[in-house]
Amino acid sequence: MELKEKIIQEIKKIYDPEIPVNIYELGLIYEISINKDQAKIKMTLTTPNCPVAESLPKEVKDSVMQVEGIKKVELDLVWDPPWNKSMMSEAAKLELNL
Repeated sequence: MELKEKIIQEIKKIYDPEIPVNIYELGLIYEISINKDQAKIKMTLTTPNCPVAESLPKEVKDSVMQVEGIKKVELDLVWDPPWNKSMMSEAAKLELNL
């Protein structure tokens, strides 16, 4: 399995505390890029006032650091484009009956 797939699998273990869907399927991860042993991740939250605004990015960073072959993680929390329900995967929409 390539490094990016391993990172995605690790991120899929993290669930939004208010929505019973993992943050990858929710569409909160905008970009994952890898350069040798370094991962760069762009992510957002469902809202800027999200109750896990402090802890969720750290949880993502810590999880990705567990992936074998990754030595450094740079995480950018971005608000543009703003998250909306259309960014969710089909699986997430089915899970939430949308």
